[in-house]
Amino acid sequence: MQTLWVYALALQELTGPAAETAETATDVISLVTRTGLIEQLVLALLVLFSVVSWGIVAYKTWAFRKADAQTRQFLDVFRRSSKFSEVQAVCRSLGESPLVGLFQAGYGELNTQLRGATGDKPATGAARPTLKSLEAVDRALLRASGTELAKLEERVGFLATTASIAPFIGLFGTVWGIMTAFQAIGAVGSSNLAVVAPGIAAALIATAAGLFAAIPAVYFYNHFTHKVRGFASAMEDFSLEFLNISERNFT
Repeated sequence: MQTLWVYALALQELTGPAAETAETATDVISLVTRTGLIEQLVLALLVLFSVVSWGIVAYKTWAFRKADAQTRQFLDVFRRSSKFSEVQAVCRSLGESPLVGLFQAGYGELNTQLRGATGDKPATGAARPTLKSLEAVDRALLRASGTELAKLEERVGFLATTASIAPFIGLFGTVWGIMTAFQAIGAVGSSNLAVVAPGIAAALIATAAGLFAAIPAVYFYNHFTHKVRGFASAMEDFSLEFLNISERNFT
């Protein structure tokens, strides 16, 4: 008999944590189902914000990794090539790099000013075509830089929006839920903890959901903003390098 008692205690110790976890999950679901229509709409909105935010995180992570890899390839080709036309030939296959947009804008302006010249880096001793305005090339690069930055920042702003408003949406759901809970308590006419606690707990789920949506959004917004600043710095360096080459060879 004593042995059976020991086995029973051991079984209780082993199954206790799992049972508590399952019970907690069940309690949360039951609390959500007991909330009112407004609280459920708030929770649905927060879930939508969270799902869209994670979708943006996955997409931008993939896009930035691809842009990083293609930028390294493009710079390698650009610095090894003796002619701009050789660089232009690989631009189609490296279109995810923001530097490609800058190069094509600068290369197009060079060709326009050189009136049909190829824009190639001339060989030693050859007659050099002359640019009319190096400032115009600089302006073309600046315009292209703004366009590429806008592409990089696309959809990232939604993360900032989620980080800013999700906690307030959750707080609204909590306040509304507490109001509803107190109305129910008044109708029952009892302030017993067993009566008060379930309604308050259900109301607080909205605040937790708001924080669950906002915290990852804050982190990844800062992360992607840092990545965009890195690309902006790389574009500024490339613009200066392109202008230096243009000034040496075409002025």
